Amino acid sequence: MTSDLNMPQTDTGAPATIAILLATYNGADNLQEQLDSYLTQTCRPDLLLVSDDGSSDQTWDILTRFANAHPDLPVTLLKGPKRGSAQNFLNLLRQTPDWIDVIALSDQDDVWLPHKLKRGLARLQKAPNPSAPLLYCGRSWECDQDLNNHRLSRGMSRPASFRHALVQNVAGGNTMILNRAALDLVCAASHEARKIVVHDWWLYQIIAGAGGQVLFDEVPQILYRQHGSNLIGANRGFAAKKKRLKMLISGRFRRWNTYNIKALTASSHRLAPENRQLLEQFAHERNRSAPHRLRLVWSAGLYRQGLQGNLSLYLAALLRRI
Repeated sequence: MTSDLNMPQTDTGAPATIAILLATYNGADNLQEQLDSYLTQTCRPDLLLVSDDGSSDQTWDILTRFANAHPDLPVTLLKGPKRGSAQNFLNLLRQTPDWIDVIALSDQDDVWLPHKLKRGLARLQKAPNPSAPLLYCGRSWECDQDLNNHRLSRGMSRPASFRHALVQNVAGGNTMILNRAALDLVCAASHEARKIVVHDWWLYQIIAGAGGQVLFDEVPQILYRQHGSNLIGANRGFAAKKKRLKMLISGRFRRWNTYNIKALTASSHRLAPENRQLLEQFAHERNRSAPHRLRLVWSAGLYRQGLQGNLSLYLAALLRRI
């Protein structure tokens, strides 16, 4: 366990135990840098839990060598379900040991800055209700393949909420840290959600929907490597905006919303009453006429970040792409 007295503690006063949850799949090219960045953390983790989804490159060998070279950091290697990235992360969540208090999600090809864990844990400790489900996330430095040309990811002009989560993700899963209450919530809900689009968006939706607190950090704590294998990639710049507009017009955004609605409906008993009602309203009104869809965005208080984001939301409603 971490011995830093400034770190969050359990109800008994013992230091909180921390696990890194790493999902891998053919990540040999950049995996070593990601692993090495765990060792530079000013708040050392207690466990590295890895789920490999059937890599055919040297990923498993790299993980094994790392585990053998650093016995002071316990490493547990699991075989993934081979059902895609989202299910690989859900597998990790469900495999987290009971003695872990806090989890930090990790991709396989980024680099964590040294204070990532310490800063995130401190934010959890300072939350208004530390015993509630807590999700910490934040901005990142978007970089090229060689970790150069840093650019800040999108920030938050309006607060995180379920009204936002229904129509936009808050941040990358590679920045997310959850407390035990949030972990217990999402583990239970994960058995109910048959299909989710991406794990981080679903985590935001279910935690915010259940009345949990979402803590967004404007100070980036990771170098987010951009390359052709990224599942979604950068969210700023002209190319990213063009890509999102194309996804909207093609109907992909609407299909994603359909999957999200089904997953949330399966766990609707876990949502706060007002959010359960909002979900039902969203699910019904999005299929009605254009005036009803436009009125839905306004009356339900749905929003995305920034002026362009909100304009695209109304465009989606107008074109029946919401």
